[in-house]
Amino acid sequence: MSFDGTFTHAMILELKELLENGKLNKIQQPYPNELILTIRKNRKNQNLLLSAHPSYARIQITKVPYNNPPIPSKFVMTLRKYLDGAIIKEISQVHNDRIIHFVFASRNELGDLQHLRLVVELMGRHSNIFLINAETNKIIDLVKRVSISQNSYRGLTPGATYHEPPYQDKVDPFLMTSAQLTQLTTALNQAEDETAQRQLLGTTLQGLGKDTLNELIYQIKENGMTVFNSFFKRFDAGTPTLTTAANKSYFTVFPYVSLQNLPDSTLQQFDSLSTLLDQYYDQKARQDRVKQQCSELIHFINLELDKDKKKMVKLQKTLDQSKNAETYRLKGELLTTYLHQVTRGMREITLPNYYDNEAPVKITLSNQLSPSKNAQKYFNRYQKLKNSVAYVNQQMALTQDEITYFEGILAQIDLAEPKDLEDITLELEREGYLHKKKKKQRKPAKISKPEEFWAADGTHILVGKNNLQNDQLTLKKAKKSDIWLHAKNIPGSHVIIEDNAPTPETLTAAATLAAYFSKSRLSASVPVDYVMVKKVHKPNGAKPGFVIYEGQKTLYVTPTQEFVAGMRQRPTK
Repeated sequence: MSFDGTFTHAMILELKELLENGKLNKIQQPYPNELILTIRKNRKNQNLLLSAHPSYARIQITKVPYNNPPIPSKFVMTLRKYLDGAIIKEISQVHNDRIIHFVFASRNELGDLQHLRLVVELMGRHSNIFLINAETNKIIDLVKRVSISQNSYRGLTPGATYHEPPYQDKVDPFLMTSAQLTQLTTALNQAEDETAQRQLLGTTLQGLGKDTLNELIYQIKENGMTVFNSFFKRFDAGTPTLTTAANKSYFTVFPYVSLQNLPDSTLQQFDSLSTLLDQYYDQKARQDRVKQQCSELIHFINLELDKDKKKMVKLQKTLDQSKNAETYRLKGELLTTYLHQVTRGMREITLPNYYDNEAPVKITLSNQLSPSKNAQKYFNRYQKLKNSVAYVNQQMALTQDEITYFEGILAQIDLAEPKDLEDITLELEREGYLHKKKKKQRKPAKISKPEEFWAADGTHILVGKNNLQNDQLTLKKAKKSDIWLHAKNIPGSHVIIEDNAPTPETLTAAATLAAYFSKSRLSASVPVDYVMVKKVHKPNGAKPGFVIYEGQKTLYVTPTQEFVAGMRQRPTK
C-alpha cells in the first residue's frame, strides 16, 4: 500500500497525541532526503522521521537507529538556527492530502516569539520538506531546491513565496456533508459496473490510494452505501495491520478484507502505525540506502567477478588442452622411431602405433622443418602442457577463492547497514583491491562493533556483519570457551554465543542468526556448524573472514526476519 491521504489522516492523529506541545531537542539529517527530529514530551524522547525519499516518503515515529553524519548539512544548520528548542504547537493535514504542517513556536535572536511551519509534502519523486516563516509565508530553506525554470507553477528556492501543490477539486471524505454523500450514492447507483464506480470514487474523493479504494468498493459491494461513514471512522481508531500475500506486503490502518481474500494471505498486527512502518520500511529503505551509497563498490566487485569468471573459463580451456599432452608425446615417439620414413617437405604421415596393435596414427608435419625437428616439436608441446597442469590448477584454486571471496562481500552488502560499508571499503583497501583515498586521517580507521542479539534466556550473542568484524570477533574478542557458529560451506557471518554451555534453545537461536546473516538466508533447513572458539583457526595468509575449524556439530534451521527482529531486544526478567 502507498502512504495515501487516509493513512496520513490516521498518522496525524497518532503524532498529535505523542508530539503536540513537545519540545524539539535535536535535529539530524542522516540521509539527503530524511530528517530525524527528537521531540521531548512527558519526560520521553520521540524520534520523528520526516522522509522525502522518492520511493519511501513518509512521516512516523521511528525506533530504528540512525547514524548522524559528522558534518551537518546546510539545511540542518538552518533548522537548528530557527527551531532548536522550539515547541510543536500544531500538527495538521491539508485537504486529506499528503501535505502535513508542523507549526512551531520559538524565540528569535532578539527573544521575540515567532511561528514557523515545517511543511512535508509526500509526493513520490516530488516529495519535499520546507521551513517556512508562518507570518510572511516565505520559504526559509528546503531539502530539494527547484528553480522557477524547472517548475513554472512555483519556485522552490529560499526566499520564494510558498505555494501549495495544485489543488485537486475533490471532496475530503472525512468532512463529507449529507448532501454530498447523497449525490455520490446516486452517481454510484447509476454507474455501469464496478470499474465505473472505482473511477467515480477516485475522481470524487481526495486521498484514496489504490488499496483503500479497492477496500471501499469491496465494502460497498458487500454492505451498500450505509457502510461509507463507518468505513472512514475506522481510520480514527484502527488496528495497524501488515498483510502479506504472494510475496508482497501491504500496510493498512485496519485489516482490509479485500487483501485477506488474496491467496495465502497472512496478517500481522501492531500497537501503532509507526511500529508498523518500522517493520515495513526498515529493510526496504536500508537496502535502498546501501545500494545508493555503495553503487560504485558493487559495480567494482561485479567487474572483478566477471574478470575472474572469464579467467576460469580460459584456465579450464588450458586444462582441457593439457589432456592432449599424451597424444603429443606419442606422436613424438612414433616420429623418432620411424624417422627413416620421414622426409623433409612432407605435410603429414601415417605411422603404426606399436602401443595399440599397430593402429594407424595420422601425424601432421611442418614442411619447413627437418624430421627430427618435427619430432622435437611434439615433445616440446607435450612438456609445455605437462608443466602447465600444476600451474593451471594452482591458478584455478586461487581464482575460485577470489570468486568465493567477492561473492561473500556481495552477500555482506545485501545485509549491510550503511555504517558497515566503511568496514567493507577498508577491507578492500587493505587487500589491495581498492586504492586508498588520499586524505589525512588523524586517527587510524576503527572497525565498527559487531551487532548484538539476545536469546530468550538473556544469553548475549554477537554477529559479525563483515569480514573485518568477523576476524576481530572470533580471533580477538571471543573467549576460547565461547561457542562459534557459521553457516556450513557458504559465505556468512561469524556468530559468537558468550556462553560455554548454552541451552539447546539458545543454540538454535544463534544458528538461526548465522543462517539469516548468510548467503542462504532465504532458504529453508540451512545447515549451521558450531564449535568452541578454541577449535577455530585462521591459516597464514588467508583472506579476512576465512577460518578453518574441526570437531564441529551441525544444526539445521530455517531463518525468518521476524525471529531475528525479536532477538534485537534484551529480554526483561
